[in-house]
Amino acid sequence: MMSKSENFFEQVYQVVEQIPYGKVTTYGAIAEFLGSKSASRMVGWAMNNAHTLVKPVPAHRVVNRQGLLTGKMHFKGQSMQERLEAEGIVIIDDQIQGFESVFWHPNTLLP
Repeated sequence: MMSKSENFFEQVYQVVEQIPYGKVTTYGAIAEFLGSKSASRMVGWAMNNAHTLVKPVPAHRVVNRQGLLTGKMHFKGQSMQERLEAEGIVIIDDQIQGFESVFWHPNTLLP
């Protein structure tokens, strides 16, 4: 049987899989979309756990509410910054430049 947190993690991964190439979203936006506005830290835990998944999710596209690469230490091999820059996102000192222009809100999934 799946625990409540495992189920939440699965929901997080389903949202993260929808983030378009060249866009980013935030832990808080995902939590809000899933109906748990105060669960942004739990979204972060899900992202920390994402490297254990058989089917990878684009965890590099999830940043904090100010566009900072706060999860960068959890990436092995190609860094979070390198992955985002490969998608055309400009980063200076761990900060996404023009954050508003690359921000994607999960509410766009709603019909």
